[in-house]
Amino acid sequence: MKMIIGGEWVDRDETIEVIHPYDGSLVDTVPRGRPEDVDAALSAAERGYEISRRLPAHERIAILQRTARIMESRSEELAITIASEGSQTIREARKEAARAINTITISAEEARRIDGETIPFDSAPGSENRVGYYYRFPIGIIAAITPFNDPLNLVAHKLGPAIAGGNSVVCKPATVTPLSALKLGECLLEAGLPGEILSIVTGYGSEIGDALVCDPRPRMVSFTGGVEAGERISARAGLKKIGMELGSNSPVIVLADCDLDLAMESCVSGAFWAAGQNCIGVQRVYVESSVYGAYRDAFVARARSYRLGPQLSEDTDMGAMIHEDEARRVIEWVEEATRGGAQLLCGGTREGNRVPPTVMERMPSGARLDCQEVFGPVVSLYEVESLEEAVRRANAVDYGLHGAIFTRDLDKAFWAVREMQVGGIVVNDSTDYRVDLMPFGGVKKSGLGREGIRFALQEMTEPKMVCFNLQPPR
Repeated sequence: MKMIIGGEWVDRDETIEVIHPYDGSLVDTVPRGRPEDVDAALSAAERGYEISRRLPAHERIAILQRTARIMESRSEELAITIASEGSQTIREARKEAARAINTITISAEEARRIDGETIPFDSAPGSENRVGYYYRFPIGIIAAITPFNDPLNLVAHKLGPAIAGGNSVVCKPATVTPLSALKLGECLLEAGLPGEILSIVTGYGSEIGDALVCDPRPRMVSFTGGVEAGERISARAGLKKIGMELGSNSPVIVLADCDLDLAMESCVSGAFWAAGQNCIGVQRVYVESSVYGAYRDAFVARARSYRLGPQLSEDTDMGAMIHEDEARRVIEWVEEATRGGAQLLCGGTREGNRVPPTVMERMPSGARLDCQEVFGPVVSLYEVESLEEAVRRANAVDYGLHGAIFTRDLDKAFWAVREMQVGGIVVNDSTDYRVDLMPFGGVKKSGLGREGIRFALQEMTEPKMVCFNLQPPR
């Protein structure tokens, strides 16, 4: 598949193979973009911004609505692409395709709600004759960098609001999963998006990342990925807006008064979705001591029942991790924890890049599985004596994206809402719950700013103040 530069499909002699994670087969190839391709994309984006900022809102709305309809007509094709190049099963991929369609639909809806308000200038003495307002205008070129784990919807979360707001955008998708992004670009162009507004440059981050991030022409970098990459971008981006979602080590609290079956099923699903490669996936579960044994046994039994297999099989519950290096790293973390005293309840093995659902308990404080983001199918269970202990231990990491609590007690739920140091908290569901219109982002090392269409639009537009000094009639 070719890449998109200024709306044109561009090929290169050097290519990158897109490999199916489960069986190692070749899915497709994409061009190996170079810094000069980024330069060409940014030059096109400069022209595209002049077009985009002048597009009436109704035209931007219509383009995004048509895009959603095209995506709907190709939803199974999109799901197969997601499941072929990434780690999601076909059943998971169908849900992501549906969410991406919803994300673009919401973007169309929010494009009509980019409004401002009047300003009471006469509240200041001496400004009695002044009236005015502010409105929001697009900021310019958006540089979007997206990860492999949700290769369609996370691209939609950047392209949708960027276009809705009247910006142009240059996207660098994950090297291992570029096809979903290109198919979304294809839908946008078919829907009538002026070509200069959109570029999707494929290639290695080490070769084209700095060319995109360090160039002064983008006015915002919107990045989803790891903390180390986020810190490099922050250090090199210069005077730009930066929006970042950098992952987590998501804690769930299970109290004795909750529906234990609901808590178990929700947390198993939340831990092992996309082979655990999920920024809001369940990683730490703090269970009140009186129900710990029952919860642990049910959780382990459910995890053991997971069917591993090819992502495109309807019977598969969990596929392979994205790369063998990542699987090897996950097992190294598991082995480190067991040497430190953790007990392995199930899983903990590896065959190539296939790691089964892995459940651990008695995790030593300070182990990487305890305090860092594993981004793999590993969950740790902890026995606690009280809600206060659970919240204290949940907060004792450098991340804070999502947290969750299972309880029937509203007082305890609201106390946890107030005390947990996270960007979002879910009551009676796992940390993996998300709808695409809500504010999404974290505190501490989990990121900067918020996604979710309306909230991303705030980041991708700026208020312009207008003031009239009225003169008496002559």
